Amino acid sequence: MNFQQLRIIREAARCNFNLTEVGNALFTSQSGVSKHIKDLEDELGVELFIRKGKRLLGLTDPGRELLVFVERILLDANNIKNLVEQYSHRDEGQLTVVATHTQARYALPQVINEFKKSFPKVHLKLHQAGPSEIVTMLLNGEADIGVATEALHDVTKLDSFPYYSWHHAVVVPVGHPLERIKTLTLEALAEYPIVTYHEGLTGRAKIDRPFADTGIAPDIVMSALDADVIKTYVELGMGIGIIASMAFNPAKDADLRLLKCDHLFESNTTYIALRRGHYLRSFAYRFIELCSPKLTEEVIRAGIVLN
Repeated sequence: MNFQQLRIIREAARCNFNLTEVGNALFTSQSGVSKHIKDLEDELGVELFIRKGKRLLGLTDPGRELLVFVERILLDANNIKNLVEQYSHRDEGQLTVVATHTQARYALPQVINEFKKSFPKVHLKLHQAGPSEIVTMLLNGEADIGVATEALHDVTKLDSFPYYSWHHAVVVPVGHPLERIKTLTLEALAEYPIVTYHEGLTGRAKIDRPFADTGIAPDIVMSALDADVIKTYVELGMGIGIIASMAFNPAKDADLRLLKCDHLFESNTTYIALRRGHYLRSFAYRFIELCSPKLTEEVIRAGIVLN
């Protein structure tokens, strides 16, 4: 048994048992993948895959149980590598952070700026992705830290920590009639076309829920991935916008006005998430602490143990 055989077992499950994709992922040939699988099954004395001719259809019962151990072994092997690098190159290496557009654009720039000043030799890779993709990247070991409002908190293989809370707000062109309303209502918002986030992004569910609960049907004429797009179309007169309040910059958005409506929409919490059991270098803990001073290395480590 060797690490390449274990990697093949893991990649086969990830690639829906397509041996060509497994070979591409591991930079080897399909025939090489097949030979490794046969050698491992011969060594163990059990069939690990369900077959139809030469095609793999899934894992047998022993194969499914083996996959659990394979994931653990490969995670620990990667942790050993990171541990060695921690002591041989303490302030050098790579940190991969994956975040939604809103977090990457509005919450993280100052954090990343401070981090790079402290760790100039660390190559920081910032990926923008949707919440479900962030979960996948963390679980697959493609990212060290994930930042998002949706999806992270309920995944059992992730440890999630509250980063900060925020509210939605309404954005309108200067001089819009809603500016004259002292306390906004859902009924008042529903009188105008609305531009807001796509379903599943940036707390969209908490925008939809109050309208649904009160039986009001808002006229959502357009949905977008990020607040910059929403604000652009509000400026063009397409409607009013509902955005994350931190996405409004009075200096840059001079033609717009932000109207607070904390009483209409439930607050949102953005989380920082890590794969459970994933070894983090000391600079990764420092990145998290720059996000939130309360999330020290001691707190993070204790959270991982307690969850």
